[in-house]
Amino acid sequence: MKTSMEGFGSGLIGVLIFSGSLPATRVAVADLSPLFLTSARAVIAAALAAALLVALKQARPQKADLLSLAIIAGGVVVGFPLLTALALRHISSAHSIVFIGLLPLATAIFGVLRGSERPKPLFWLFSGLGSALVVGFALARGGEASLAGDLLMLAAILVCGLGYAEGAKLSRKLGGWQVISWALILSLPPMLVLAVATLPVGFGSITPSAWAGLAYVSVFSMLVGFIFWYHGLARGGIAAVGQLQLLQPFFGLLLAAWLLHEDVTAMMLLSTAGVVACVAAARRFAR
Repeated sequence: MKTSMEGFGSGLIGVLIFSGSLPATRVAVADLSPLFLTSARAVIAAALAAALLVALKQARPQKADLLSLAIIAGGVVVGFPLLTALALRHISSAHSIVFIGLLPLATAIFGVLRGSERPKPLFWLFSGLGSALVVGFALARGGEASLAGDLLMLAAILVCGLGYAEGAKLSRKLGGWQVISWALILSLPPMLVLAVATLPVGFGSITPSAWAGLAYVSVFSMLVGFIFWYHGLARGGIAAVGQLQLLQPFFGLLLAAWLLHEDVTAMMLLSTAGVVACVAAARRFAR
């Protein structure tokens, strides 16, 4: 029980951090290209990760771990950031909530395939119900639609779910922050080349808000959030803790209400209560 609660607490902090990722990405791609944003955030995070690994004298991963690290890097360091950055040039942040609501299911499925977890049948019922609540809430809010944007977001969810599950499995061996750090180091050479190749022609036209968006996704979305998230998945279970992602869209809206003074509606509160109930029920039947 202690391990499970520790996992949920750590996972919740990770979800809170990730809640600002899509809004920050949307702000950043207004002035920065998706390729530069993806590569620059990876390079900045890799530099911080390298400093941590050296300062804390961490041993290098074994050769047997390299395939898992490559999968993680491809999913959460390169795949999800690039695909969402491309998608958010076609759709709004609100519309992307539809797909974020499907991420817990994707994580749970890959947890079964890659992490050898076997949730009970009722887990899938409550997980699907929670996803349906999030999707229904997002559709009710509206937002522009785009086939290209939708397909890019769907691909982003799939690679992200795989990266989450693979990272959680390896975290049991290496530790949460070590996994994301080594995945960032592994992706550094190609990301550095891409960042240099896609440097903006002029920096004068880039707004402070775009730089702030880049800073957030580099430090928090790409490194700090994963330290808590992978630790939570490893300690509390991929399928169970992964359901906390159902709360991410609502945290994002609360953040918007706090920072942008947007209204928090009764529908939002009711939907959040329903999702919390589904998360609690899914957690009970996750093992």
